[in-house]
Amino acid sequence: MHELNAHAPHSIVTSAALIALTLCITAPGIATPAVAQNEDGITYPSRPIHIIVPFPAGGPTDILSRIIGREMAVSWGKPVVIENRPGADTTIGAEVVAKADPNGYTLLAAMDSTMVLNPLVKKDLPYDPLRDFQPISLGAKNMSLLEVRADSSAANVQDLLGLLKAKPGKLNFGAGTTNGRLAALLFAKLTNTSFAIIPYKGSADTMDGLLTGSVDFVIDGIASSYSLIKQGRFRALAKLSERPLRQLPDLPPLAEAAGVPELGDISTWIGFYAPVGTSSEIVGKIQHFIATIYADPGVAQKLDDAGIIPVSSTPGELDAYVRSETERWGKVLRESNFAVE
Repeated sequence: MHELNAHAPHSIVTSAALIALTLCITAPGIATPAVAQNEDGITYPSRPIHIIVPFPAGGPTDILSRIIGREMAVSWGKPVVIENRPGADTTIGAEVVAKADPNGYTLLAAMDSTMVLNPLVKKDLPYDPLRDFQPISLGAKNMSLLEVRADSSAANVQDLLGLLKAKPGKLNFGAGTTNGRLAALLFAKLTNTSFAIIPYKGSADTMDGLLTGSVDFVIDGIASSYSLIKQGRFRALAKLSERPLRQLPDLPPLAEAAGVPELGDISTWIGFYAPVGTSSEIVGKIQHFIATIYADPGVAQKLDDAGIIPVSSTPGELDAYVRSETERWGKVLRESNFAVE
């Protein structure tokens, strides 16, 4: 896997600005740098590509897909349409791609929830992550943050724990994914606290919930909230990883700040998939394109400005990563007897 450390940002790209990107971005007349063909011998791409994002517009998966989609349209000279299909913890969007023709024109921007956690915690899932999809590449490994509004009396994690213990069951936690709810359940169990978990359809809705006061604290990726932290509207209390975070270098790991070593890395990742049966030539072309644009300073700047930590991989590396994450989280769920659904 190839992780990119982007340069320092010049400006913050807000979710609203990225939502304003057109859903169909076209740059006709530009030569395609490589040729891939489907089973009928037709050069790929010869028509619009659809990237299914199983979240509302404005979250990290949507932001990353729009940045990549725009670069694809410019380089390949064909429209790239970003389709937001939120709902059922990414299940709705994933099912669309699982049932699509394997011709490279319908792709999925998936998350750990889609490929790892949903299969572990949901019954009668309408797709199988290993049977129905062809891995293409990792897209990002985002850093999840524990956050409150700036007007919260919790200045740090210990303050938040004090509030939770003083008002058991009274505070609300916002979660837009299975990953977020699992993080909340682990946090509650390991810190001996209780609070209500309010479900949302994605990161953008979760951020709105915190802004409006519908919830008191959240765990979500930095890409969703970095601009709001910089504006002084949110306060980050901890990161759910031991990894360095350039944007917030002094932010402590949650395990350390809460005094609970078991609270390890619960950050999210994004990966790109095609329906199973998609030709290796098409998959290879898309994978190579993602790896190539991540090395471009202009693209690196856009990703860094959005708080996205880009990571590319080969299809085989992505497949192995999903299998190892499934084993890791399966063990956590079995040992903890969690019921997330």
